[in-house]
Amino acid sequence: MQQPQLHICLVGGGFGGLYTALRLNQLPWNPQAKPRITLIDKKDHFLFAPLLFEYLNEELQSWEIAPPFAELLTDSNIEFKQAEVIGFELDRQKIYLGNQTQISYDFLVLASGMATPTNTIVGAQEYALPFRTLSDARKVREKLKSLLNLDLDKIRIAIVGGGYSGIELACKIADLLGDRSRIRIIEKGDEILKHSSKFNQESSKRVLEKKHIHIDTNTSVESITSNTISLLHRGQVSILPVELVLWTVGNTVPELITNISLEKNRQGLLDVNQFLQVKGHDFIYALGDIAQINQDIPKTAQAAIQQADFCAWNIWASINNKPLLPFRYSALGEMLSLGIDDASISGLGINLEGILGYLTRRMVYLYRLPTLKHQMNVGLHWLTQPIFKNFS
Repeated sequence: MQQPQLHICLVGGGFGGLYTALRLNQLPWNPQAKPRITLIDKKDHFLFAPLLFEYLNEELQSWEIAPPFAELLTDSNIEFKQAEVIGFELDRQKIYLGNQTQISYDFLVLASGMATPTNTIVGAQEYALPFRTLSDARKVREKLKSLLNLDLDKIRIAIVGGGYSGIELACKIADLLGDRSRIRIIEKGDEILKHSSKFNQESSKRVLEKKHIHIDTNTSVESITSNTISLLHRGQVSILPVELVLWTVGNTVPELITNISLEKNRQGLLDVNQFLQVKGHDFIYALGDIAQINQDIPKTAQAAIQQADFCAWNIWASINNKPLLPFRYSALGEMLSLGIDDASISGLGINLEGILGYLTRRMVYLYRLPTLKHQMNVGLHWLTQPIFKNFS
């Protein structure tokens, strides 16, 4: 008698969920026993977040960095459901969706990602703009365009957070606004890019100085209004006028994960073993920002892509009675956009900056785009774009 078809469901279409689904689809399944693979996300598109900054000044278009799932999965056997997951019934292995339907699963992959909290500071939720999604980037881009059209001598912008996102955002906006920009980076710690390499820190500081971007370290935000930001530095509060506040700090666990009855650590992240299985549940896997294996693994796209390979293999191995592989993270370096035609790269014994760093970063990210078809479409556009510009 033929065995019923197994069903693998993946919740979240970011780097962890999408890349796991794509890898599962590629593995050598027995044609008579290949499982159903279903990817669920409330958005209709994937987002290649490291290139979101290039969307601001129209270096890249939305189709390049945020292709629709339907397009990415056309040549696969992966089913996509655009829906919001509202809950789970773990004992019965069911997922409940916001459109009043339910899905049964045999294996569950949780990769829903995190959100940026803006409700921790008075006025932040009302007046600060986050920068995490394509929708966020569109709002920021439209706001910047509107500011450029105003009769303002200087456009004053405060960016909260001196990590990767804050630095990349500051550099792109400085290039977009030119001499009219007055950008201030606000960092609570004693230095920017605290967990970055020394090379990238020094490259960033040189570029920020060249672009006249001010850095406030050991400074926290007290409150935000429609046109001011209050900063606390060494016991003194300063109220500064601003046209725009951008918020790049903090992560919050989504309510969906908070409410699920699975083992978590003190930060509310799902506690997983070395095989990426949620502890106590061999058929439930978690990866990306919502999962905690150990403190040494960063919450980056690079880590999520690596986890996706192991997660897909271990599900395949479980079904095919093969040994599971413990996840091993390989630090491949870090890349930082520092404005138009400028980037800093450090890792694997290589340090690059300027135009060479920019080109290398572009090529690495082109290779990491989710499907070969999308890589080819984007790569062809990058090659032909300068030609068309010269004839326009």
